[in-house]
Amino acid sequence: MPALTPVLGPDPIFARIAQPVAQFDDSLKKLCQDMVETLYAENAVGIGANMLGILQRIIVIDLQEAGLRNPQIFINPEIIDSSADKQCTTEASICFPGISAPITRPKKITLRYQDIDGTFHEVTAEDYPAAVIQHEIDYLNGKIFLDYLSPVKRKMLIRKTRKFQNIADHK
Repeated sequence: MPALTPVLGPDPIFARIAQPVAQFDDSLKKLCQDMVETLYAENAVGIGANMLGILQRIIVIDLQEAGLRNPQIFINPEIIDSSADKQCTTEASICFPGISAPITRPKKITLRYQDIDGTFHEVTAEDYPAAVIQHEIDYLNGKIFLDYLSPVKRKMLIRKTRKFQNIADHK
């Protein structure tokens, strides 16, 4: 049983901006471990702290390439460069179950972040990993993948996820 539970959308927390992490201590390590456990329990590829009701700038991803677990923790992540080349991927979220949508984003990004000890790093991501990182950082910035859609399409998908959530609650 994961220590954290995803917040189901729509919820006001998804419009809020997460605060930078300032304390790199044992409680941060515990939170990050709980986020990793929740990632696996939810069969997700990425989680932003907002998605779990926590307004801190932390994302956890694991693409499980070749079926191997390799969780990556990005604290205070910031996209410092992105390509003009775009890609369109179908995105979904554990917070909006039962729906997905094609979203266009930069194909390649450069990310500056801190690790669990506060050390700064930079990494370049391309293709699917770039889309996953951008999706999770959007949550930290008060934006969800549905915000990229037209108002009509967004409303339709929110109705659909609410219906899906009600069906799932009654099972």
